[in-house]
Amino acid sequence: MKNLLTPEQVNLFKRDGAVLIKGKFDKYWIDSLTRGIDEDIKNPSPRFERHTKDLNAPGYFEDFWTWDLYKDFKDFVFNSPTAKIASELLEAKKINLVMDNWFFREAGSKSGVPFHHDISYFDFEGSMCVLWLPLESVKKEEGIAWIKGSHLWNKLFLRTRFNEGHLVDGEAGIVNGKTYEITPDILNNQESYEFLQWDLELGDCVFFDMRTLHGSLNEVTPKKDIHRYTLRMAKEGSRVEYRGDWAQDERSIMESSGYKNGDDLGGEMFPTLYEEI
Repeated sequence: MKNLLTPEQVNLFKRDGAVLIKGKFDKYWIDSLTRGIDEDIKNPSPRFERHTKDLNAPGYFEDFWTWDLYKDFKDFVFNSPTAKIASELLEAKKINLVMDNWFFREAGSKSGVPFHHDISYFDFEGSMCVLWLPLESVKKEEGIAWIKGSHLWNKLFLRTRFNEGHLVDGEAGIVNGKTYEITPDILNNQESYEFLQWDLELGDCVFFDMRTLHGSLNEVTPKKDIHRYTLRMAKEGSRVEYRGDWAQDERSIMESSGYKNGDDLGGEMFPTLYEEI
């Protein structure tokens, strides 16, 4: 199968921890994911959450592990170019789904994304990447910023909640044999970091390493509703690895499906999306 990426894009991903990839998702996929989010909002999963406390204010919503509940999500996960792109970036022979996730902000919502990295939020370990796909065009000042090279810091930061107040789960220290720190105060020390930000047109996306710190640099109140779709994927050899008590809710879902600490990512909950022939 022909490569979808250039060697330069793969090298940028490895060096910087995030890379802009243009024009890989046509209108069919954008419309399909938008439709899937709308359906999910009307018939949410048990994991659906409203991050905005004021029920009378414009909301910030999220749901995850929904790929098998809505046909448009399932179609995207298995049939879009996503898994092939991930295989090239991770130099993988096999790609397994880790988790799908979407975010929806109503026009006027004042909620934002705290700086965080995905690796410490859930019980996963290995070589993993994330697709960030906006379903509307977005100017860089209104989108997410990634801290260049932060995936190579060899640090783990505690989970920061997306709800208002951005509370931190747990305390800094050693948890299950690994050292966790509180995420630095990035917003008040921006001169200390190099940020990656891009204008994205419809069909453009960003792929980033699960360890790359990212979040909102600017407080932006959208004038229109905005949709963001993300997908986490893993290279062969990735596994379930228990983190802190903060991941207990998600852990219980995996355990109820028969997964335990140390298991390889595979099977019904983490299906294979791509395999080299």
